[in-house]
Amino acid sequence: MIKAFYKSRQWALWAYGGGALLISSLWLQVQMTVAINEWYGRFYDLLQNAASFSDKPQEGIDQFFTELISIQYVTTGFEGTPSFVVIAFPYVLLAIFTGWFTRVYGLRWREAITFNYIPRWRAVEHEIEGASQRIQEDCNRFARIVESLGLQIVRAVMTLIAFIPVLYGLSDKVDVPILRDIEGSLVWGALVISIGGLFISWFVGWKLPGLEYNNQKVEAAFRKDLVLGEDDKVNYADLGKLRGFFKDIRRNYHRLYFHYGYFDAWSTSYDQFMAIVPYLVMGPGLFTGMLTLGVMVQVSNAFSRVHGGFSLFLHNWTTITELRSIWKRLHEFEANLDRYETTATA
Repeated sequence: MIKAFYKSRQWALWAYGGGALLISSLWLQVQMTVAINEWYGRFYDLLQNAASFSDKPQEGIDQFFTELISIQYVTTGFEGTPSFVVIAFPYVLLAIFTGWFTRVYGLRWREAITFNYIPRWRAVEHEIEGASQRIQEDCNRFARIVESLGLQIVRAVMTLIAFIPVLYGLSDKVDVPILRDIEGSLVWGALVISIGGLFISWFVGWKLPGLEYNNQKVEAAFRKDLVLGEDDKVNYADLGKLRGFFKDIRRNYHRLYFHYGYFDAWSTSYDQFMAIVPYLVMGPGLFTGMLTLGVMVQVSNAFSRVHGGFSLFLHNWTTITELRSIWKRLHEFEANLDRYETTATA
């Protein structure tokens, strides 16, 4: 799976050149999110001080629209501070390109794996159970999940690199007992909460990979009989036999849905709690004069970015579960190819 793409001279340009292009694009996006976080501070401080413009409302209105839609930052040779539009519009274009190129990258990876397997499979005389499904479906699903999850992992790492210093610096605005005495308390808090959440997610969802794997086995048996029945309905596609296959599918799905149910209950509760954590920690500082509304919004945004980076695996646990199941099936398929190829050679 990995060697077919990253250790192949044929695919080296796509694997490494395309990967470098994606990383560069993601890094630019992360820098733009840092700029937007700084913009939040200015904009919400302006809103907080709106009453001070009561004697000169037009000046306040001009500042308001300057922060939102002015292109003066571009026309003056990138001097001063950029407006929201100047940051957000390039970000949107770059995000569109990144999303498109990531899908193409995943497709090339799928192609590399597929045409690494096919010649090896053709050379093996022994029948390998589910070979067509491994080559067609699992290669596709593996590439699509790695495409999505890989992009998120790289973005999370870059986000942490960019936002940890920001959140660390904002930690001196904390005005809560104990936490205010800890340097970088917001960063350490996000890390501890994320690790704790990941551990609980692992404990709650430990049965899911096995159930996903079993699910593919019963689906494969059902599909195989249907495929064979296309050419021979006399000996295959018997209604009673198909009902038996589907009974296994139904039983496994009910077990899977049950376990996903309590995992979803945990993850949803966790996300709702994390939404208010920055306000619980920073809120008192608004009333003591320790920080302004702009800083409050900056902290909330930076905390969510850092916590999101730390808890990436928690938020993608179901996707990771599916990937682990696919990896296991493809690994077994590769092992069978190697074993029967060796036997044939001997």
